[in-house]
Amino acid sequence: MRDRRDQGWRVGRDPRMPYGKRQRPKLSMRMVAAFSLTVFLIVSLTMVSIGVIVGIANLLGLLDRPNPIILVFGVLLASTLMNTVFAHGAGSRFLSPIAQLNNAMEQITRGNFDIHIPEHRGPREVGEMTRNFNIMAQELNNTQMLRNDFVSNVSHEFKTPLSSIEGYVTLLQDPSLSEEEKQAYIEKTLESTKRLSSLVNNILQLSRLENQEIVPDQTMFSLDEQVRQIVLMSQNEWSDKKINLEIDLEEVQYYGNSNFLAMVWQNIFNNALKFISNDGTIEITLKKNEDYTVVSIADDGIGMSPQTKRRIFEKFYQADNSRAHEGNGLGLSLVKRIIDLHNGKIEVQSVEGVGTTFIISLPNNAN
Repeated sequence: MRDRRDQGWRVGRDPRMPYGKRQRPKLSMRMVAAFSLTVFLIVSLTMVSIGVIVGIANLLGLLDRPNPIILVFGVLLASTLMNTVFAHGAGSRFLSPIAQLNNAMEQITRGNFDIHIPEHRGPREVGEMTRNFNIMAQELNNTQMLRNDFVSNVSHEFKTPLSSIEGYVTLLQDPSLSEEEKQAYIEKTLESTKRLSSLVNNILQLSRLENQEIVPDQTMFSLDEQVRQIVLMSQNEWSDKKINLEIDLEEVQYYGNSNFLAMVWQNIFNNALKFISNDGTIEITLKKNEDYTVVSIADDGIGMSPQTKRRIFEKFYQADNSRAHEGNGLGLSLVKRIIDLHNGKIEVQSVEGVGTTFIISLPNNAN
């Protein structure tokens, strides 16, 4: 493991600063002024209080024959008491948010991310500190929930095909099986194996894409020809369902990662085929305007509910459980990430019982 010093940074220091230079936090004038004013008020209130006490003592005749030692001791005692009272009140006000923050951070270290601390009125820095902490806690809580959901979903997705494979292999050990039954079980086993392989590939691909911020291996390629090839690859599926294809592709040369973008068209087109009825229509258009190259894939299938539409890009989300055997809920997550890497936009228009349209806009400045 590399030492952090090898990376040119230390905790609490700007990593861009060389060694030997310390970076001190900048204090705002408002915070310094608030602290100075608080000290001034404590001293002033203490002096006024002592003056009031001395005045009352004088009216009562307690100072007619003063003993210097008693007088000095009394003034010191009163000053100490007044300072303690006022400092405790002011300190409680200023240190209360820090104490709350400390308690909340202790909860964070114990793994409790579902925590929120109220924002205090006062210096802007104190409000920003509590606000930033709440944002951090919320993000950590969201990350923890996503992680738990991811582990749960991955475990479920792996368990289903593995159970199928185990069951069919167990059945194949029966010597009384006919050749037809053996062939059927072998085909089912291969289907589960392919599903498992697809799941692993999608998880690895999505993990790789989520850790990238730039598009690798970009080349100039014919985008319209790529879309045609994707359609031809699924010819058996749309031929069997007697799908009516309406294709209008403008000739476009695009600069990007051709393999990544091929996954986009393949996932969206396969989804259209999956959720469309026999004799349905799929319309594919490719146009280039001044700012964007726009690909639209529309179908007149079952459509989506508003809730489904909001969640379709979530990992492992599948709206129709009855179709769970046909996918693993990662395809559209891959699509969204690839479009984001290309600085593009994806829009979904869908109405239940009417159909769905995916509109992908890729910036021309990438060309």
